[in-house]
Amino acid sequence: MRIGDAAAATGLTPRALRYYEQRGLLTTRRTPSGHRDYTPEDVRHLRAVRELLAAGLTIEDVRTLVAALAALPQDRRGVSPTTAGPRADGEPGLCTLPNMIVRRRLAYLDERIERLTRLRGGLAQRVGGPLRDLGRDLAPARTPAAG
Repeated sequence: MRIGDAAAATGLTPRALRYYEQRGLLTTRRTPSGHRDYTPEDVRHLRAVRELLAAGLTIEDVRTLVAALAALPQDRRGVSPTTAGPRADGEPGLCTLPNMIVRRRLAYLDERIERLTRLRGGLAQRVGGPLRDLGRDLAPARTPAAG
């Protein structure tokens, strides 16, 4: 299928599909005329990429996962991540790598939330009073109501 059909099937834009290809998240085949040709497997792959990005992983996180899956022997690609343990060479296996990536992303988000919470508290403390004073200074003068 052509890029427009693949984009519609995945809920993405053609531009996003080209970007994902450029960033190494997907390799597409080309027709003899040079057009991208997407398969149903590519569509499933793109939907998974979209979901991982929506869940909070970065392009780099997803690219690492895609590369790890591509490095698996063809007969192991359909294996459940819970049954694929560490590799013989000591590198993380299919199960370990996604967990490491997710834990790293969660730790980063926790640090960022903590930092932003501190910044928010500091801003509210330092600027809260001056903004209230400024609001009073800018408010129209009140005159006693005629009785």
